[in-house]
Amino acid sequence: MTKIDIISGFLGAGKTTLIKKLLAEAYQGEKLVLIENEFGEISIDGGFLKESGVQISEMSSGCICCSLVGDFNKALKDVAAQFHPDRILIEPSGVGKLSDVIVAVENTAAEAPELELNSFVTVADASKVKVYMKNFGEFYNNQIESAGTIVLSRTQKLSREKLEAAVGMLREKNPEAAILTTPWDDLDGKTILSAIEKVSLADELLAKMRAEHEAEEAEHAHHHHDHDHEGHGEHTHHHGHEEHGEHEHHHDHGHECDDPACSCHHHHHHADEVFTSWGKETPKAFTKAGIEKILAALDSGEYGNILRAKGIVNGEDGTWIEFDYVPEEPEVRAGHPDYTGRLCVIGAELKEEKLSELFGL
Repeated sequence: MTKIDIISGFLGAGKTTLIKKLLAEAYQGEKLVLIENEFGEISIDGGFLKESGVQISEMSSGCICCSLVGDFNKALKDVAAQFHPDRILIEPSGVGKLSDVIVAVENTAAEAPELELNSFVTVADASKVKVYMKNFGEFYNNQIESAGTIVLSRTQKLSREKLEAAVGMLREKNPEAAILTTPWDDLDGKTILSAIEKVSLADELLAKMRAEHEAEEAEHAHHHHDHDHEGHGEHTHHHGHEEHGEHEHHHDHGHECDDPACSCHHHHHHADEVFTSWGKETPKAFTKAGIEKILAALDSGEYGNILRAKGIVNGEDGTWIEFDYVPEEPEVRAGHPDYTGRLCVIGAELKEEKLSELFGL
């Protein structure tokens, strides 16, 4: 199977720099082909590609974002047949429509089962979002609206307020995409890749809850318990899984236990409850004390019946703050940079608007 990644962006946004970083830090050991559009930025010289162990086929199929979809289709199949790469990176011209490139790749993948459209990314200069939206309207907005992930460049040049304003404008056009707001120099290419390939915080948290639940079940079976209990609200059954981990619904079949050895002083969850997850991404800066206050508030019951919360957010002085919450047991510590601040809350009957207010989002 060959994964196809499209990396789009306006001229000067930094696509070449991003591709170099991913080649050096995220795609090691993969056989790669980079397809460049001849209208692209300064051509990446063959020298650097050979150094990275990348095989390249020079395409001169013109601007694939225009009407040369047929040529592009053939070129893509030829590359796959000739090189059998693990991954094909497509860097379209800076002025085309990303949606056209996506359609062209999907049409080809429909005819060639070994090809799979893996991701479509737009690189955007954070300092130019406002002016580009105004001056390049349709073309620029199409790149933003169509992106699965938006990688912001030059974020270190902006104040926190301006960065939040830029992200707000992008969010209006694209509510779903992961938006990378952390300066690239602070991030490893693998962290960028995990954002591009969409591993959401809710997915991570649910996987952890499932693993804990299975461990509990195994331990209970070992002790010949004939009931299952809800210690800290962690031992829950989840069914169903939506793609982006934003609004999943999970059913729980716990019931109360009478065994005094079980620590059941926390909330009990019944089979008729549905668990959902609420998640946000934000470049907003927090303080450790502020996060501790927010997590304490989650115990009040005012925000829904909360089982878990997890996050990694910007601190006010360039640091990062990581938190994990189980009812009445918050943990806040120093963290490592993530692609942007992100947080997630899982529980029943979540009051999403109130949660947004609580975190100031």
